[in-house]
Amino acid sequence: MVLAQLGGSISRALQNMSNSTVIDEAVFHDCLNEINRALLQADVQFELIRNMHANIKNIVNLDGLAAGHSKRKIIQQAVFDELCKMLDPTTGIKSSSFFFPKKGKTSVVMFVGLQGSGKTTTCTKYAHYYQKKGLKPGLVCADTFRAGAFDQLKQNATKAKIPFYGSYMESDPVKIVVEGVERFKEENCDLIILDTSGRHKQEAALFEEMRQLSEATKPDLVIFVMDSSIGQAAFGQAQAFKQSVAV
Repeated sequence: MVLAQLGGSISRALQNMSNSTVIDEAVFHDCLNEINRALLQADVQFELIRNMHANIKNIVNLDGLAAGHSKRKIIQQAVFDELCKMLDPTTGIKSSSFFFPKKGKTSVVMFVGLQGSGKTTTCTKYAHYYQKKGLKPGLVCADTFRAGAFDQLKQNATKAKIPFYGSYMESDPVKIVVEGVERFKEENCDLIILDTSGRHKQEAALFEEMRQLSEATKPDLVIFVMDSSIGQAAFGQAQAFKQSVAV
């Protein structure tokens, strides 16, 4: 709902700019201000908005445009590109710089985040995505904190036909992940996915548990999952997780 409203506001700002008879600095300025207001109302961090505004201003030089260039298209493209960078900081960076699971090589990916953020469902989707690409995934439930966590992962994995590992009896998540990783390595899985307990930055014991899980499994990638609708509160949570594990 928030994203739909934000998208509508940005689209209207660009449409108002496009409908102007003449595109000058005043129209450009009004367009950017409308977009800035929409982002602020969506609880986007002010620093991100300020950086985006400055980048667009640097890219779009209305006075320096050669004859025949469409000011409307250049402004629209600049806004689009900067919004993409805001949502995905990897935009424009070579894909060779990032980690991707590969067939024939065992990789471990650990998912972390707040409780109720959708980690278990995301883990299954991630596994299914690479399964369709020909890799053999395995799901490990390291969430011994939430009631029904293993049942949920088991249900999702069974539906997607993905091997899974967990325990109803064992309460030590470190022991579970070590056993699960070892088992899936023996079964020649290309991708081993660890679904961990949800935790908040103020829960020191659970953060220590997360560090232990990371140390025990040495994951190739740690993915932080959260609900974007919490707005700027996401920044503090993301920072806390990053200080504990290599998100």
